[in-house]
Amino acid sequence: MLVLGAVAAGAVVLSSRTDGPAAPASGPRTGTATVVRTDLVQSERIDGTLGYAGAYTVTAPRAGGIVTWLPDVGVTIARGQRAYAVDGVAVPLFYGSTPLYRPLEEGVDDGPDVRVVKRNLKALGYGDGLADDARFTSGTAEAVRDWQEDRGRERTGKVAPGDVLVEPGAVRVTEIPGIVGAPAEGPLLRLSGTRRVVTVDMPVGRQQLARGGAAVRVRLPGGKATDGKVSRVGTVARAAATGGPDRQASQGAAGEATVPVEVTLSKPADAGALDGAPVQVDFTSERRDDVLAVPVPALLALAEGGYAVETPEGRLVPVTLGVFAQGRVEVAGAGLREGMRVEVPLP
Repeated sequence: MLVLGAVAAGAVVLSSRTDGPAAPASGPRTGTATVVRTDLVQSERIDGTLGYAGAYTVTAPRAGGIVTWLPDVGVTIARGQRAYAVDGVAVPLFYGSTPLYRPLEEGVDDGPDVRVVKRNLKALGYGDGLADDARFTSGTAEAVRDWQEDRGRERTGKVAPGDVLVEPGAVRVTEIPGIVGAPAEGPLLRLSGTRRVVTVDMPVGRQQLARGGAAVRVRLPGGKATDGKVSRVGTVARAAATGGPDRQASQGAAGEATVPVEVTLSKPADAGALDGAPVQVDFTSERRDDVLAVPVPALLALAEGGYAVETPEGRLVPVTLGVFAQGRVEVAGAGLREGMRVEVPLP
């Protein structure tokens, strides 16, 4: 007796072939498939969230004054553009990592905030000869005056903390807690960066899947998929978020700690106009290059153990199995060659 079977998703479905009188031709129909040489990539799918990198809250720098203008949600603000206005005076965006924390004028002590002002003035076309340093010179004051004049401000040559908003780069408005006509105090804006990213809470037990620079496949709402790369892997584990049974099943054991993983999309435009959405990310768990493979349904489970594929002539070729991926399985065995035909059941 020979036992036949198909392997799919880890399950083996068995049927039997026995000796005896031929029965009427009522068995399952079969077709053929080609043994191919290919690369197989086995992956694990983890839930993620599409959004924008970074999160910043803009708080009114000082009490007093009335909010007279705020941007719309979804607007992108670049260097030199106004972020908000108080008492009719626009507060523009400067790029940098150090906020202005003191009044700046000629003769002030050197500091990183001075460097921020000089770099932004130069980028906006003021003070072409300014040195890239932390000194507030007479040339710096003159560049500030020219910038103030073009913005309709008094030419003081001085910059105060509330005169500009400093963020790492261009920002996108995600929420507006401030109110036009209300006093300028408390949170005014909530911002994000402009880079589209996917964030994944990776269970620590699968952290080895997320290697910096590793290629991944991101499955977007609607069935579309796009390529991405792991751009950042957190180093601090945090308690698992609570969720329903479906979330626990997809992410790992209930209560398992996670590390944050950030994925950058290779083609951000593929995400369309979505500001945020649940997505799934396929991380490579194993890869086998240049191997022979057949469709999974071509496998036959033998009564004596092991597996085989069957040629159209009815010859059984024993095979050993490797990686399962993309509906195919890696196979190896004597008598197996690229291009040969094997039988598979038809739908």
